[in-house]
Amino acid sequence: MLIRGSLLAVLFVTLLGAPQVKPAGADEAAVRDLVKQYAGAREKGDPAAVAALFTEDADQLVSSGEWRRGRDVLVKGVLSSTQQGGKRTTTVETVRFLTADAAIVDARYEIVGGAYVERRMWSSFVMARTKDGWRIAAIRNMLPAPPAK
Repeated sequence: MLIRGSLLAVLFVTLLGAPQVKPAGADEAAVRDLVKQYAGAREKGDPAAVAALFTEDADQLVSSGEWRRGRDVLVKGVLSSTQQGGKRTTTVETVRFLTADAAIVDARYEIVGGAYVERRMWSSFVMARTKDGWRIAAIRNMLPAPPAK
């Protein structure tokens, strides 16, 4: 709960116009690598490896509108979604540090083949530095809609 409250405070301060924090190169590399580790563990279907990447109170909002709240529920959902088949790629586009201990990572998330045929989405990851290193605190997946007319 402390991490979630801290992240909400960070986001509030950011919305008020706080300057972006300049991260150490090692921190940017670490959060980029965390996304890579997540994609690899997900594809291997390794629940322990997936769980180790998240904070205990992590959550995910998937493109269908389903909320996965808490690490255990999130891991189960992440692994069940891979049962739909297809090749998944997650490509980091931007990393923005809100504080020295919180970052937002935006990535292209694509699934080709399997039940989805082809889906091109966006994923945003909220990263938090914990006593155990960088962890994923939240994921938001978005399937872009056609422009309104």
